[in-house]
Amino acid sequence: MPGLSEDELQRYSRQIRLAGVGEAGQGRIRAARVLVAGVGGLGSPVALYLAAAGVGTIGLVDPDVVELSNLQRQIAHTACDIGRLKVDSAEGRILALNPEVQVEKWAMALDADNAGDLVGRYDVVVDALDSIGARFVLNDACVAAGKPFVHGAVLGWTGEAMTYVPGRGPCYRCVFGVAEAAAGRDRRVGGRVEDDGGAGLEELRPFDPSRVGVLATVPAVIGSIEATEVLKL
Repeated sequence: MPGLSEDELQRYSRQIRLAGVGEAGQGRIRAARVLVAGVGGLGSPVALYLAAAGVGTIGLVDPDVVELSNLQRQIAHTACDIGRLKVDSAEGRILALNPEVQVEKWAMALDADNAGDLVGRYDVVVDALDSIGARFVLNDACVAAGKPFVHGAVLGWTGEAMTYVPGRGPCYRCVFGVAEAAAGRDRRVGGRVEDDGGAGLEELRPFDPSRVGVLATVPAVIGSIEATEVLKL
């Protein structure tokens, strides 16, 4: 692994000073490949903070375009981006922040047919999704591939985050699968309701998040926790 450049030593100096990071740790961060699934309220702070921290390659997967209602909480996008693909908008913000980051864009919905291939390309996967079905699909692909899975979700004034590390604890389905299926509802947090992505949860009913909403800062808090969990890995 090549050493850090003078620019990198200066850019990441505050992080390099941390016990447990150092130049070697910063080099590992630079070499990391992280997939951010969903570039909305959660994915925006995740992607931007990972870029700021020096993650070398960030993959973005999201089929949606930027809408006016997104701007209250999705800080990777601006009013000038309305109508653009979220992956394109977020790429611009990432590169403006840190032009050394490699951005890989996947403007498509995550499903059982493509999840395995996507997950296999990355070292760590971040769940910034807003569909319980897609979340289970992503979790299952990570379990099958033995990849760490960092989960986050928000609704109203609250949020949650957890990290699955293969061989060191239960996965997302292990923790939430039975309860979610029994509830018979989709905890989708934003955007349009999709199908269950082949997750075998056909009984889940659409849930309209606009009837509950989310405080602008809650995704920022949970997304920052998710980004921190990635860096700790």
